[in-house]
Amino acid sequence: MTAPLKRSRRLAAIPLGMAMATALVVVPNVTAAAAESAGQATSAGQADAPGLSHVVNVRAGHGPSAHVKKAIGEAGGTIVTSYDRIGVVVVHSSNPGFAAEIREVRGVQSAGATRTAPLPAQSTTDVGTPKVLTAEEVADVEAADGQDPLEPLQWDLPAIKADKAHEVSLGSQDVTVAVIDTGVDDTHPDIAPNFDREASVNCVTGKPDTGDGAWRPGPTESAHGTHVAGEIAAAKNGVGVTGVAPGVKVSGIKVSTTAGFFYTEAVVCGFMWAAEHGVDVTNNSYYTDPWYFNCKNDPDQKALVEALGRATKYAERMGAVNVAAAGNENYDLAADEITDPVSPNDSTPSDRVIDPSECLDIPTQLPGVVTVASTGAKGIKSSFSNHGLGVIDIAAPGGDSTRFQTPAPPATSGLILGPLPGGTWGYMAGTSMASPHVAGVAALIKSTHPHAPAALVKALLYAEADATPCTDPYDIDGDGKVDAVCEGPRNYNGFYGFGTADALDAVTR
Repeated sequence: MTAPLKRSRRLAAIPLGMAMATALVVVPNVTAAAAESAGQATSAGQADAPGLSHVVNVRAGHGPSAHVKKAIGEAGGTIVTSYDRIGVVVVHSSNPGFAAEIREVRGVQSAGATRTAPLPAQSTTDVGTPKVLTAEEVADVEAADGQDPLEPLQWDLPAIKADKAHEVSLGSQDVTVAVIDTGVDDTHPDIAPNFDREASVNCVTGKPDTGDGAWRPGPTESAHGTHVAGEIAAAKNGVGVTGVAPGVKVSGIKVSTTAGFFYTEAVVCGFMWAAEHGVDVTNNSYYTDPWYFNCKNDPDQKALVEALGRATKYAERMGAVNVAAAGNENYDLAADEITDPVSPNDSTPSDRVIDPSECLDIPTQLPGVVTVASTGAKGIKSSFSNHGLGVIDIAAPGGDSTRFQTPAPPATSGLILGPLPGGTWGYMAGTSMASPHVAGVAALIKSTHPHAPAALVKALLYAEADATPCTDPYDIDGDGKVDAVCEGPRNYNGFYGFGTADALDAVTR
C-alpha cells in the first residue's frame, strides 16, 4: 500500500471530507502437535535472541522426517504444528540463522521466516474505524415490503441483481462460506441465524483453536471480518441488512493478530481448516504480512509463496472456491514494475521496485484464486481499486467516494453498508468489500449446482458475469488527467476481468 495503513484489504484511502472506510482440536489429516519440542537453541546467544516464526516446506503428503525434525532442533527450532497433507511445518526459533541452516537439510524444499518482527508483532498502527450508522439514520430508512429495514441503503445489491436473485433463491443452508479474516461476531442478529460454528476457528498462532468464541474479534480489534460476513450472508430476517446470499451459512476463521497482521502460518491454517471442514467458498480480503509483494528470488519470501500456494491448491482440490480482493492502491498489477513502499510492514519498510509477475501479492495472485476488483455506485472501477489485464478475474461493488460515484436515492453513501460487532451497522469501502460480493455469488452458484466442483463454479462465475467495457479515458476525479489505463476488450479487460458479478444468473442458469 502507499501508506502504513497496511495489511487487510478492508482499508481504502477515501478522499478528505469523507469517512475513511476500513476502516485444541486436531484438524483431520493434519498433525497438530502442541508445541512439540524438536530441540533447544544451540547457544545462549540464540536463546536470548528475539523469536521468529517460520514455515519449513517438505514433500507434500508427509510430515517432517525424523532427520528433518532432528535438524530443526539442532538449528534451534521448535515445531508448533505440521500440515502433513501439504508438507508445511510451522516452526518457532530464536536463531537468526535458522532458515538459512534448515534450507541446507536433506528433505527440506524451502524455508523462510514469516515475519521480520519478534513474536509477537509490536505494531500499534491504527486501522481506522467504519462510519457507524446512528440511531436516527436507522430510523429514517423506509423499507419496502419484503425488504430488510436497511436494505434501501444497499445500492450494491441491485448493482449485481441480488435483489432480483432473492425472489428466486436465497441460497442453500448446505453451502458454507468461510470468512478468513479478523474474526466474526456470530452474536450479531444479522449473522447469528446463518453462522456455522463447526466450520469456525481461531488460526492466529498457525494452529487451530476451537475454544468457544475463539473466532470472534476482541473489543479493540477490527470490525472488518464481521462486516464482510454480513455482506455475504446477513440473514433476510427483518433485521438490519441483507447479504448477497442470505440463505447460505457463513463461518469465521480468525487469522489476524490483535495488531492486525495476517501472517503466513495463520493463513495456511485457515485454508487447511476450511478444506477439512466442508467449506465451499473462502473469502480473503487481505494480503499476507509482512510483504505486500513476495519475491521468489528471496529465499524467505519464496517459502511463503510456496506454503500459501500449497494451502490454496489443497483447499480448491477439496472443493473450495477461493476468492480474494485485488487491493486498494490503484496499482496496475500487470505493469512491468511497481514501487512497493510498505514492505516489510512489521518492522522498517523501504521503497523497493518489484516486478508483479515475479513478486506476488498473496493470496490474491496465486494460481486458481478468483481476483476481485472494486466498482462504485456508478458501476465503474473504484478510484482506489487495483487492476491489470490478466490479473483481475471479475468485479463487484466495493464502494467509492460519493464525490466520484454517487448512488441513486434513497441510498446516501457511496460506501458499502454491513454489520459491525456489537449489533450495529456501518459503512466501509475497498476491494475488501468487493470480494465478499463475489464470494456470495459463488455461494449462490454452488446452491444452484450443489454437485459442481470448484473449477465449474468458477467457470460459471465468469461466464455469467455481465461484460463490462473499459472505462476510457478513466478520469475518476474529473481533473483532465487519466488516473488509470484499462486494456482489453469488453468481455475481458484489466478493470473488470470477465465482467461484473451477476447474482440473478447465479440462481437462474
